[in-house]
Amino acid sequence: MADFGATELETFRAGAREWLAENFPKSLSGASPAMEGPEERSAERDAWKRAMGEKGWGTPTWPKAYGGGGLSKDEAKLLAQEMNAIGAYNPIGGMGVIMFGPTLLEYGNEAQKQRHIPPIVKGELRWCQGFSEPGSGSDLASLSTKATDAGDHFVVSGSKIWTSGAHLADWCFCLVRTDPSKKHEGISFLLIDMKSPGVEPRPILLINGTTPFCETFFTEVKVPKENLVGPLNGGWTIAKRLLQHERQGISGAGQLTPGAQAGAVGGPALEVLAKTYVGVGEDGRLADADLRTRITQHLMEARAFQLTGRRATEENRSNSGPSAVSSILKNVGSKVRQDRAELTVEVLGHQGLGWTGEGFGPDEIMATRTWLRGKSGTIAGGSYEIQNNIISKRILGLPETTQKG
Repeated sequence: MADFGATELETFRAGAREWLAENFPKSLSGASPAMEGPEERSAERDAWKRAMGEKGWGTPTWPKAYGGGGLSKDEAKLLAQEMNAIGAYNPIGGMGVIMFGPTLLEYGNEAQKQRHIPPIVKGELRWCQGFSEPGSGSDLASLSTKATDAGDHFVVSGSKIWTSGAHLADWCFCLVRTDPSKKHEGISFLLIDMKSPGVEPRPILLINGTTPFCETFFTEVKVPKENLVGPLNGGWTIAKRLLQHERQGISGAGQLTPGAQAGAVGGPALEVLAKTYVGVGEDGRLADADLRTRITQHLMEARAFQLTGRRATEENRSNSGPSAVSSILKNVGSKVRQDRAELTVEVLGHQGLGWTGEGFGPDEIMATRTWLRGKSGTIAGGSYEIQNNIISKRILGLPETTQKG
């Protein structure tokens, strides 16, 4: 039986390799999809995205019934290996894939899955997240954006903040208050068409010069009741599950997705960058011994993080999705990326201080911007402290403490 399984997997590998050779444009080898803002368009990028969407391999393990690849975890892993081997990237991504889609597959009704999952699989629509509010960040359950029952629809009024890509999104998965007399039990999970009258996203300019986040205002927005996911006032349970998917996505760990190494930090090799900018001694090693030690420690931590994320994925053979372990991976992954960004700026020296103009290459200009943007990593998706609370309660089983004053 084991030999038969191995033979089946090798047959799949051969077929995947042949399909990739026929469909992935070689000119895109080593490229990556744009993570923020409109994707750099080209005929080849469009063709590659269309091919992967129609094949379902952008979401390889999602059910075929909704357009997904229907692959096993082992098959998805082989596909990722074959894509990495030729420098192919996954053109299907975003919040719809990382966060909302998996959650809808678990909690949505059949009509909602049939309507929303296929466009996500094909990368046809953008989604944004309406969770945080100006007065409800770490204490998300205190949110006040309300949805009033108006018969066959809800009327939504309120505002959200830090809604990534809201000015570009087609749809928003949103937490709203449907029962003001209760906290967690008074929250519902609604899907809102961003083209609806009364929806107004306002981009926020960040310190690194980009505008990925928005304030989003809802003024008497009509939302059909068919857009309620799960039971009325049952949104908090769904939100907690979605946040696990978000944290695993932010961590970048253990994702056996095509075209992405599990837990990869990304960017040029830090040790190569250091030798180029700092220089080497007669022995060929990095001249700055202290910097060499700190880079080595970082590389060890990054590698341990990658292996831990991969192990967590491999151990989840039931394909039940992320667990509380995502909080560990989120904290460690965001810290690893922050450390790398800080070391990169240090390695580049004055060349890492460029903001614009001549004398600085594109990668040099991005160094400080990446470092600044990375500071939000330990806050987004639930702060570092919140994750520690989850880890202590749900993984370590530590008792809750109460302060007496």
